[in-house]
Amino acid sequence: MSAFRLLILLVSIFFIVPKPFSSAQKTKTAVTVDTTHFDRDYTLEATMLGFFAPDGSRNPTLKANKGDRVRIKITNGELMTHDISLEKMGLKSKVIIEKGTSTSLVFKALESDTYFCSVPGHRAAGMVGSFEVVEGVISDKTVAGKLPVKDGRPLNLNFETGTLKDWAATGDAFANPLFSEDPSPVHEKDMHIGYEGKYFLSSGGTTNYKLTGTLTSVPFRVTQPFAAFRVSGGALQDTRVELVLAGTDSVIFHITGQGRATLQPAVVDLQSYLNKEIFIRIIDNETGISQIPYIPNDKWAHINFDEFLLYPSRPDFPNELKQKDIIILPPLDPVLHAGLSGIEAAKVMTPPKGFKITLAAAEPDIIRPISFTIDSRGRLWVVEGHTYPVPAPEGQGRDRILIFEDTDGDGTLDKRKVFTEGLNLVSGIEVGMGGVWLGAAPYLLFIPIDSKNDKPAGPPQKLLDGWGVDDTHEVLNNLRWGPDGWLYGTHGVFTRSNVGKPGASDAERTKINAGVWRFHPTSHEFEVFAEGSSNPWGIDFNDYGHPFITVCVIPHMYHIIQGARYQRQAGKHFNPYTYDDIKTIADHVHWVGERGPHAGNFRSGSAGGGHAHAGAMIYLGGDTWPQEYRNEIFMNNINGAKLNIDHLERKGSGYLATHRNDFLSMNDSWSQWLNFKYDPSGSVFAIDWYDKNQCHSPNPDVHNKTMGRIFKITHENDKWVKVDLSKASDMELVNYQLNKNEWYVRQARVILQERGPNKKVHKALKEILAKNPDPTRKLRALWTLHVTKGLTEKDLTDLLANDNEYVRSWAIQLLTESKNVSPETLKRFVALAQNDNSSLVRLYLTSAMLRLEPAQRWDVVEALSQKIEDKDDHNLPLMVWYAAEPLAAIDMKRALQIAEKSKLPNILPYTIQRVAAIGTDDSKKVLKDLNEKLGQSGSHENHASQMLISKVLEK
Repeated sequence: MSAFRLLILLVSIFFIVPKPFSSAQKTKTAVTVDTTHFDRDYTLEATMLGFFAPDGSRNPTLKANKGDRVRIKITNGELMTHDISLEKMGLKSKVIIEKGTSTSLVFKALESDTYFCSVPGHRAAGMVGSFEVVEGVISDKTVAGKLPVKDGRPLNLNFETGTLKDWAATGDAFANPLFSEDPSPVHEKDMHIGYEGKYFLSSGGTTNYKLTGTLTSVPFRVTQPFAAFRVSGGALQDTRVELVLAGTDSVIFHITGQGRATLQPAVVDLQSYLNKEIFIRIIDNETGISQIPYIPNDKWAHINFDEFLLYPSRPDFPNELKQKDIIILPPLDPVLHAGLSGIEAAKVMTPPKGFKITLAAAEPDIIRPISFTIDSRGRLWVVEGHTYPVPAPEGQGRDRILIFEDTDGDGTLDKRKVFTEGLNLVSGIEVGMGGVWLGAAPYLLFIPIDSKNDKPAGPPQKLLDGWGVDDTHEVLNNLRWGPDGWLYGTHGVFTRSNVGKPGASDAERTKINAGVWRFHPTSHEFEVFAEGSSNPWGIDFNDYGHPFITVCVIPHMYHIIQGARYQRQAGKHFNPYTYDDIKTIADHVHWVGERGPHAGNFRSGSAGGGHAHAGAMIYLGGDTWPQEYRNEIFMNNINGAKLNIDHLERKGSGYLATHRNDFLSMNDSWSQWLNFKYDPSGSVFAIDWYDKNQCHSPNPDVHNKTMGRIFKITHENDKWVKVDLSKASDMELVNYQLNKNEWYVRQARVILQERGPNKKVHKALKEILAKNPDPTRKLRALWTLHVTKGLTEKDLTDLLANDNEYVRSWAIQLLTESKNVSPETLKRFVALAQNDNSSLVRLYLTSAMLRLEPAQRWDVVEALSQKIEDKDDHNLPLMVWYAAEPLAAIDMKRALQIAEKSKLPNILPYTIQRVAAIGTDDSKKVLKDLNEKLGQSGSHENHASQMLISKVLEK
């Protein structure tokens, strides 16, 4: 195994945990029969690329006669969590982790089945194959082949002369390429080559992989319709075998190895080339030399070859190497720089025309910046994460908060203060509402500010506890004020939190292990806003107040809807009746290839850089930057050292994210921008963790402890301003709601929220809401009225008739903030569900239903389920299901009646499953009655529902 692939797999282990079978597929202990004898005994090597047989075949079809005693033994080929499971039988082996460890399944062959690895993500990555129960003799024999002939003599295409006769070599790789030992002297000792005859050819093996060159055979006539040869080595673009049409240099077939040493036969259909001349070209133009300082060279940068033969009919090899089974990696991305000083790092970046990058601060003034925010004076509050990755004992934290300021506008943060020290595992910061808010697992902290002295006005207050530290790079992070006055944050999938106020009982706590949460700064209510995703490390809101997150490993972009459930990297949703979740809005990923996101690391420059993203900024910084960037979302691609941009475009009830040209290349493999925000001038500040190691490790010695940077991105139109919004009058703060730069809008709103209700403020805001033609300005006024307690229920219900869909939508959300509405408001919701022509409004109605007691949802859910225009919407079918699901427990018959009439996909089958899960005699009777009714209709469309009912009733 190459060191590069091993690194990828070591990284992967931090993202993957074993996943239990579903309730419908309960794990059984593998049945032990007679271990002294097996009719079929298979041995496979398990890796993330698949299950491999000793002959090199990937995910081979395993065969047995009915009644055979079978053992399938797997041995771990890497340091990774693996098992082997049988789908129909529900058998599952023990989980193995260490390289070289083994486990097995022992069973009696009764029917064909599928074997796979049940660890989350592994089956999708390709660890799956077929087990077939067959009749008759199981044989691996195939037809015999012959060497091509030229001038009456067989050609030396199997190298049995011990020479390169009939071949011509260029370069160094094929100067001495023939070997007659297995294991080979140029391969690692545990590698089995499996060649035929006395000799095989290698362009350097894992020992001399840096060599390059080409080997070309003499031309020969195609006298048989098929050919086969044996090949192994790197699954790389520039280690390959080609068959070339003589005289034209046209490649008619090509194949690489698949990253293994064992030679496997590749079969070529030559029927279209009978009686024409072709030649063989073996190419190794790949040196394997890594340009990334901490990624070892790739020893698979070689190719092995043996025994080219022609066949009268297609030969059938049990270990045939097929192109569809090979996932070819492109060459490593070029890395121009690494380990630069802050000044040098700024110089080598390549921003778009009209922009410049300056170094605002660097070590030793800033070390390990893990999170930051910008206050109402344009100053940066930056957390130094010295404690990460291992939490310190209580009271022994080493993190601190620094305040940086540019006093003269030259782009350098020339003034620096220490606000406080001794903090523990801080991962998120926000400022406002009288203090500093910190995510510091296991706590959400608040530190009041003495604004005159920029010092704490008291000790940290523990507002919430129960935040997990299972995986310390997936703790609560990225705190940010939402337009509704709540403090928002994100949370990763492999950290399990049970959040509540200190001293709260388990019943008073809320579980979260992936998603977006929010906390109200005055009422101190905590909520999971949306559930799912992987390890989000960035959240921001667009001009319409819609939140978006950027994530890692799985597809990277999600439009966050209140109450929604999103694709998870691993594990299950808390609600067992979710059945399906909402997927990414992106039409692309930022990695290349099909081996999964980790394999694309450092090879994905063309696609954006890789799978690991940090930070999220929807640029709303005024009009000094070109208009093309406004409302676009920026995220840092850590593996690619690029600032990616996705274009967000409304589609249906939500958005579609398409990839734009990357905004910036850092050209430095140590660069690790964790977040970035625009300031009063419209310029952007970015914090850079700057570390040789790009991957999380619980070992603190893996991470650099002395480096860190802050950079500033400035457009030539940006003009530095010195501001202090804390000194602005109430009416000045109201007027800031009309500013083109959202920085002023958000800062002013938070200050007005802190100052509290004010009749003059409310009057002025209502004037904007009523008369400003721009819906984004209406929304700003609406949000600020809400956070300053300037809206009544009547005000909001009146807005349900507003001409603008965004205003109507937000009126719905604000009306359900308290999780309760009046009967009159509920009637208005029903009317909107029946008549509103906006899918966005219908989306907000589904979110609203999720906040209300199920008994209040019936009429709205029924109306929404009838909207055939939403059947292909990205969000609404599932959101309506999430709202409808609890209704089955209230009235099964009524829930099924609604589901029968639904025009949205899957509402009926999901409702059938939900009713079946109730598991009472009444639920079975209701389903039987429905089954009879569907049968009487005679409709072919009802057949699937009847089959589902039969299936669930059998359990």
